Amino acid sequence: MSPHLSSGRADFAVYIGNGRGGDISVLRLSAGSGKLEPVQRMPFPGLSEPGRSLPLALSPDREVLYVAMRGAPRGIASFGIDRETGALSLLGFAAIGESLAYIRSDRSGRFLFGASYDGDLVTVNPIGADGVAGEVAQRLPTAPHAHGIMSDPANRHVLATSLGGDLLYTFDFAGGALARPRSISLPQGSGPRHFVFAPDGRQVYLLGELDASITVLDYEPAQGALAQRQRVSLLPDGFAGTPWGSDLHITPDGRFLYASERGSSTLASFAIEADGQLRPLGHIATETQPRGFGIDPTGRHLLALGQLTDHVTSYMIDAGTGGLTVVDRVQAGSSPDWVEIIALEG
Repeated sequence: MSPHLSSGRADFAVYIGNGRGGDISVLRLSAGSGKLEPVQRMPFPGLSEPGRSLPLALSPDREVLYVAMRGAPRGIASFGIDRETGALSLLGFAAIGESLAYIRSDRSGRFLFGASYDGDLVTVNPIGADGVAGEVAQRLPTAPHAHGIMSDPANRHVLATSLGGDLLYTFDFAGGALARPRSISLPQGSGPRHFVFAPDGRQVYLLGELDASITVLDYEPAQGALAQRQRVSLLPDGFAGTPWGSDLHITPDGRFLYASERGSSTLASFAIEADGQLRPLGHIATETQPRGFGIDPTGRHLLALGQLTDHVTSYMIDAGTGGLTVVDRVQAGSSPDWVEIIALEG
């Protein structure tokens, strides 16, 4: 395949988890045009029953892709990444008992965290020197429906959500184990789901699935303490349906935040002010039922997935205004719901 380099910038590899298909679509994203082209379709190893989503996570060095099967065989598959083409090759598989709705590597690349929505718990898997995730080494119970988990930038604390308990947990993290859980309460019925840290680590932005809100929290890294500062809605004006927030991401420069809402099939955009608070910019219609989306490592491109359209739309992000412009739309797999993006080499 030709390198498709534009203006001296390397292209990107895009990994899309297809929930109903039980496989991963690998695409190439042009750094210049934002166009997409297929590279590979990788099935989950030994697939016998797809799950309702297919969570993905990258190793910090971007050499390994981790994939959590919620159907059968239930477990974590580890795939090596060809950094020139983006193609995947299977490295290993670890069986687990839990259906994981979210997975994420710690900042060292030695451990993989999981949040089990059905099992009401969070997990820790060791990662070997070969990059392969092993079997679960720790399980900790949570309030109902754990739905997101991530370490802070210093890798000293781990945050996790309970959608059913309206809680955001903080754990100490040392020696590969979670300890001393404590939590703060979110508004009843908000359904805390996914969250992201600001690039400087001073704020956490938390999406509420059930009320389609974003809560801005100040973060104190020494103790992992959280303080709520602002709440905004990501619903478009005039929306009269049932809120169903899904995902949120921040540009690498920390200037803009985007969030997806499935009930209205829209993307909401916000400017991030100097104090970390959000200023609404607007909404655009996107793929139907956009459960997941992603932003490339340079912050120039946003890719939105449609669970009910089986397509992905590529947008160019305006560096000045944060506005989104459609540049391409291609087919993914069956019910795409998760996307990860890395820069290619060569």
